[in-house]
Formats: sequence, C-alpha cells, structure tokens
Amino acid sequence: MVKIPCLVDVCMVPLGTGSASVSDFVAVVEKKIRESHLKSTLHSAGTTIEGPWDEVTGLIGELHEYAHELGYVRVHTDIRIGTRVDKAQTAADKVDAVLEKLK
Repeated sequence: MVKIPCLVDVCMVPLGTGSASVSDFVAVVEKKIRESHLKSTLHSAGTTIEGPWDEVTGLIGELHEYAHELGYVRVHTDIRIGTRVDKAQTAADKVDAVLEKLK
C-alpha cells in the first residue's frame, strides 16, 4: 500500500446526459466525497481531496462505481495529484503561502 500523503484535484463530468448542466451530478459525487473521512474542499472546477495516496485514489474509483450505479453510462475524470514528503502540507497551507507572498 502507498501511504504517501497527496493532494488530489479531481473534476468528474458525466457525458451524454442531454444537458449542459452538471450540478446535479456534482452534488451527488460531492456528497459521497464528504461521507468519506478524507478532508476535501469543493471549488468552482472540482474538488481537492487530501490524504494517503491509496485512500484518495481508492475513493475516486468508488466515485466512478457509484456514478455508474446511479445510471451514468460514461464519466470523464481529470485528476492532478501532488505529493510532498519533506513536510506536511495541506491545500490551505499552499494557498496561504501564495497569499502571504502577495502582501
């Protein structure tokens, strides 16, 4: 098992739904993310999930399975994964570091 801590930015979009809106889909996926014990932050273009590599990537797989169980036939997911092993760092820490430099 890979226990490397990671920050994962994930954006899931259902394809072929007949609607340009994806907010209903995002809401059900986001609810499932929040039911996990992993820390997450919803933003305008996806969700950042923090935790051990195996747990975060496992959750993303579970989200795909859940979406298909709900009847979504095709789901496209963009994922960006960042790891850092020299110090503990949260998503908020990264934002705060940039905001501090903007002062």
